[in-house]
Amino acid sequence: MKNITRHTGKLLILKRLKNSTMGNPKFLLGVIDENRNGFSFETATNSGQAYSIENYENKNVTVEIGTYRNKATLHTIKEMGV
Repeated sequence: MKNITRHTGKLLILKRLKNSTMGNPKFLLGVIDENRNGFSFETATNSGQAYSIENYENKNVTVEIGTYRNKATLHTIKEMGV
């Protein structure tokens, strides 16, 4: 993964994408910061993070987003205040 950036804000699940060929879920996500700037990205294919991503919906989080195969992809996620 390249070009990793860190963003803090409210996590939104924009869309549930098709499952991978191995049957694992995938999501299109967004983070809105306090300045109302938005960043959209996907969960990685066959990533275990996709199973727990709904636990972070509408919560303040810090995410690291990187580029993988020319797509903005979730690298790490952490809930703020925990």
